Amino acid sequence: MLGEFFRKLKIIFADEALRNRILFLVGAIALFRFLAAIPIPGVNKIALDQFFAGNQFLGLLNIFSGGGFSNISLVLLGVGPYITASIFMQLMTVIFPKVKAMYQEEGEAGRTQFISISRMITIPIAILQGVAFLSLLETQGILVTLTPFAFALNVFLVAAGSMLLMWIGELITEFGIGNGVSLLIFSGIIAAVPAGISQLLFTATAASIPTYLAFTVAALLVTWAVVVVSESERSVPIAYARQVRGQGGNTYLPIRLLQAGVIPLIFALSLLLLPQMILAGLSAAGISWVTTASAWYAAFAANLWAYAAAYFLLVVMFTFFYTGITFEPKRVADNLQKSGAFIPGVRPGRETENYIASVVNRITLPGAVFLGLVAVIPFIIQGITGITALLIGGTALLIAVQVLIDLIRKIEAQVTLREY
Repeated sequence: MLGEFFRKLKIIFADEALRNRILFLVGAIALFRFLAAIPIPGVNKIALDQFFAGNQFLGLLNIFSGGGFSNISLVLLGVGPYITASIFMQLMTVIFPKVKAMYQEEGEAGRTQFISISRMITIPIAILQGVAFLSLLETQGILVTLTPFAFALNVFLVAAGSMLLMWIGELITEFGIGNGVSLLIFSGIIAAVPAGISQLLFTATAASIPTYLAFTVAALLVTWAVVVVSESERSVPIAYARQVRGQGGNTYLPIRLLQAGVIPLIFALSLLLLPQMILAGLSAAGISWVTTASAWYAAFAANLWAYAAAYFLLVVMFTFFYTGITFEPKRVADNLQKSGAFIPGVRPGRETENYIASVVNRITLPGAVFLGLVAVIPFIIQGITGITALLIGGTALLIAVQVLIDLIRKIEAQVTLREY
């Protein structure tokens, strides 16, 4: 096994194109981490640390900013605005047939136009979130009181930083390996691991050590379960009308159990954080109904079990939603029919489409429930132990494992392509 690893590693560094893709990925992540360490002007570091300590909302938000929010850096918004714009456009594919046709049926030109619209929507979202967050931070004393010009300049800086991250993420997707936005979030999670471990070591007491050990074991079991489920797939047998002489063995259509990967987690968490982000910023304006709505949502977010239930339902919903967008049974059935392939015992065309759709729905349900349960396990642990840090670590762990599996799978695909 170790020899196989070094053999693939040799292929990676020997192939110039693959090596350049990996180096580009490393360079882009290094640039992102550099930007996340540059704070905007006027930050009160002491007030920031006090405000950030034990705040569940800011901890989850810091995941999306890749650690940029904890420093109030140039990229404090992270890729959150782009994710929000992507969710909006994905929802539009369900509501408007023309948007769905542009995304699914018009080929590369349609997808390019779809992405361009998402970029344009990201700009006003980034500006609005920048105003909301900076207003909140100013009222909390984390930012010094700014003149209107200085405030507008900071809004421009953080909005531009978010747009820059969006661009870097798309460059990673095009010239690197893997999904750029997910990898930026992953890099922020990994960068926070050493600080999190040191904090646990310094704050641990004799009474809390068994709890931390139990959580470590649970984290390892969750990691193992996520890896197993992510690699699981349903193999649908495929036969050909004209069998090539000398060709032996069976052919299968693999359908993954977690077809949507990590995207439902990011979408669900983003949708839960969006109202809190907007209301927290608008409440600084002193509008009565906004203050009431903000207090109601804050109470909802503080209710651990209600928040966990909403998170679970959103993860399940987005798993089905994103699987339905990315995996089209009709297109698969048409491709099988065009290539002269068929599923034994199933007629080509409409029956094949219905059969594949039923298989996808059956395996997506347990996958979605598993993903939702793993996502809310840290909430349950927090409810039992009262340790809030575990919630952030659990959510980050789930995203990190999924992104890492996807990255390894894509690197192995590139290596296999070069072997043949």
